[in-house]
Amino acid sequence: MKIVLNGETREVQSETLSALLEECGFSGRVATAVNEQFVPSSLRVGQKLTEGDRIEVVAPMQGG
Repeated sequence: MKIVLNGETREVQSETLSALLEECGFSGRVATAVNEQFVPSSLRVGQKLTEGDRIEVVAPMQGG
């Protein structure tokens, strides 16, 4: 299915947000949103994705 991940259109196989993170190589602590709605880490397994969803994944930065 086609989704938009961090502003880029991508073709993915994943059907849930947690599977998408694994498929795209995200690890560690990240913040996620689907269609501009925050999704806590505890709900990612159950967050179904559909064609055209807009997903944002943000990782914290160290330093200052």
